[in-house]
Amino acid sequence: GSGVKRMQMFIKDLLEYSQVGAKEKKFKPTDCSGVVQKAVGNLQAAIEESNAVVTYDELPTVMVDTPQMISLLQNLIDNAIKFRGEEAPRIHISAKRKGDEWVFSIRDNGIGIDPKDSERIFGMFQRLHGSTDYPGTGIGLAICKRIIEGHGGRIWVESEAGKGSTFYFTMPCMQR
Repeated sequence: GSGVKRMQMFIKDLLEYSQVGAKEKKFKPTDCSGVVQKAVGNLQAAIEESNAVVTYDELPTVMVDTPQMISLLQNLIDNAIKFRGEEAPRIHISAKRKGDEWVFSIRDNGIGIDPKDSERIFGMFQRLHGSTDYPGTGIGLAICKRIIEGHGGRIWVESEAGKGSTFYFTMPCMQR
């Protein structure tokens, strides 16, 4: 039944969460446009089913652990698809340089998040919605936070309920 499936998903997410900190990271110059393409490829079924449109600007090359970066963007895009409103999800990813870091943004047109919950959603198992409404284990954003912090960046969200959300994260610029 669905309980078993949920448990399996939960264990998989929990494993991923625990490995993020433990696995030795292999940082290498990674073109983030390629990372988005891979993440979108991995989510093809969900994207087609929801008629989501994922667009992105030209994204920088940063020093990251590539599989973790894919996992990060995949989680954020997946969330934007899951927490969609009435219309098909539109997700746009861009990056701007600020000083010695890049600020990435993932903007969506979904149901949004009440600002009072904007910190809480990055905690373990924080689900603002009943499990019947939205699939998932509530570990996704905790994984994202852990990945970002392991890369020396930070992550936050700006949103209003009903107005869509923009997730931001920072990555250090590559040292020349």
